[in-house]
Amino acid sequence: MTGDYMMNLNPRLALFLVTSLLVLAGCSSKSLNRAPVEERPAQSGNTMGVGVVTGSVKHPPGFENAGKPGYYTVKPGDTLLRISTDHGQSTKDVAAWSHIDNPNRIEVGQVLRVIPPTDNQVVVKPVTKSAVTESSVTAASAASSAPVSAAAKPARSEGDLNWIWPANGSLLAGFDEVKNKGVDIAGSAGDPVLAAAAGRVVYVGAGLRGYGNLVILKHDNVFLTAYAHNQTLLVKEDQSVLKGQKIAEMGKSDTDRVKLHFEVRRQGKPVDPAKYLPAR
Repeated sequence: MTGDYMMNLNPRLALFLVTSLLVLAGCSSKSLNRAPVEERPAQSGNTMGVGVVTGSVKHPPGFENAGKPGYYTVKPGDTLLRISTDHGQSTKDVAAWSHIDNPNRIEVGQVLRVIPPTDNQVVVKPVTKSAVTESSVTAASAASSAPVSAAAKPARSEGDLNWIWPANGSLLAGFDEVKNKGVDIAGSAGDPVLAAAAGRVVYVGAGLRGYGNLVILKHDNVFLTAYAHNQTLLVKEDQSVLKGQKIAEMGKSDTDRVKLHFEVRRQGKPVDPAKYLPAR
């Protein structure tokens, strides 16, 4: 009886197994029947796509002037003060010419103007009609029609400044293009530091490393003088000073002894002050 039961059961089991396999096969065929994947190229600016996104490149300010005469490209470690001094200009002027709002923020690759704009590059604000008077129009016409003489503004010779020594102490160190970009003059704390020639103050402060409390004077479009390591600064930026005027008091800021470090820069390049100072 048991044998008959098993004989009757096996066909049913076999049928169940066959049916189950067919069902599973149908499900498998359905799961494999997927929609094809379409790979589309990434569109420009579409960060969700696959591939390289081609967006606009941000250039540093003034990049279009890179390499042109009268322009300077900012390098790592540069400061506006250093760039201006190296080119014989004031930081205020370079900032204005380069349209810099914050002189403490310049970036590597930024291109600065380091020479004055020419006359045809100066932006002149329009004058309203009501502000123009008959006399001003007449004066302008006369000025434009007057002949321009080449001798009207003679070039200043280097001897015209009539330099004087900025301090009375003995000479500690002379000029050296590599080791010392000026001369060092001995003295005592509080001794007067004098303007070597008439000029305008273009920098007062301690922002130039290695110079301590510093005063820089601009004498013309050619010459700057620098007075370093002072203990007291007695002038302000944009102030006009006379030759021999006391501008600071000698000290030892950012150095190991009391002294005045004095530099003459011709068109931004350090030159030997002994060539311009009177013999002692």
